[in-house]
Amino acid sequence: MNADDRHAIVNAMTVDVEDHFQVSVFDGIVPRRQWAEMESRVAANTERLLAMFQDAGVRATFFVLGWVGERIPSLVQRIAAAGHEVASHGYAHRLVYDQLPTDFREDVRRAKQVLEDACGQPVTGYRAPSYSITPRSLWALDILIEEGYGYDTSIFPIHHDRYGIPLSPRHAWCVRRPAGTLIEVPASTLALGHVNLPIGGGGYFRILPYGWTRFGIAHVNSVEQRPVVFYIHPWEIDPGQPSMAVGWLGRFRHYRNLDKTETRLARLLRDFSFAPMRNVLRLIELQPSAPMLALPYVW
Repeated sequence: MNADDRHAIVNAMTVDVEDHFQVSVFDGIVPRRQWAEMESRVAANTERLLAMFQDAGVRATFFVLGWVGERIPSLVQRIAAAGHEVASHGYAHRLVYDQLPTDFREDVRRAKQVLEDACGQPVTGYRAPSYSITPRSLWALDILIEEGYGYDTSIFPIHHDRYGIPLSPRHAWCVRRPAGTLIEVPASTLALGHVNLPIGGGGYFRILPYGWTRFGIAHVNSVEQRPVVFYIHPWEIDPGQPSMAVGWLGRFRHYRNLDKTETRLARLLRDFSFAPMRNVLRLIELQPSAPMLALPYVW
């Protein structure tokens, strides 16, 4: 693939702005009532990402946790002032399928208000913690529509022990729900036969060789002529973060290759073109609604 082919498609660069102790793997280890007592590293790590994006001439979408935005509104303002999109990661980083609909509504409403107050711009995008909109929490899509969100990027079309709707569409599509319509932008995958394999960032970017991510994005861009959604967390470029007492699987998923991520990200920014999610959505043709996800969900 030559340089012209690589940059023919503009991909979505996204950041889930949460602190190192707020990830789902640490639920039960660091209770939310102790969050305010923990060493916060999210501002410094996010500033490093902002500097990398500025150097590369890239603008991104930052899905900011409401809890972070409420305590560090200057960080939200800095993101917006640099020309990036501010979107919602919810308020308290609770898995959607572990919440009641009433609690979820309050969470996404509070986060939206906090972030809009901080950045002075409409917040229309949402990403659930740990991609936790699954078959048992499809009701969340209706609530997002009712609360004024225009797009969601919380569905991962893969098999995973904590999330995923394997049969959902692989590219952006229009969701038709009882409450109205919403654009769904799934996490990116590479289809091999009847199996979807993740290529879009996070732990898959850190743990697997860089060549896998590069191959997957290049294939989707050149063969399918579709953009990819890439995601990263500020704590993923911070190998000096405090170590938590967690089981071997959680340790592997969270700490593996933290010392390599920043270098890999810099290479990725050179290899492909990126823009905020809102910009990418203006450039693509949406797929038809998927009937299986359009059906009402009984709470």
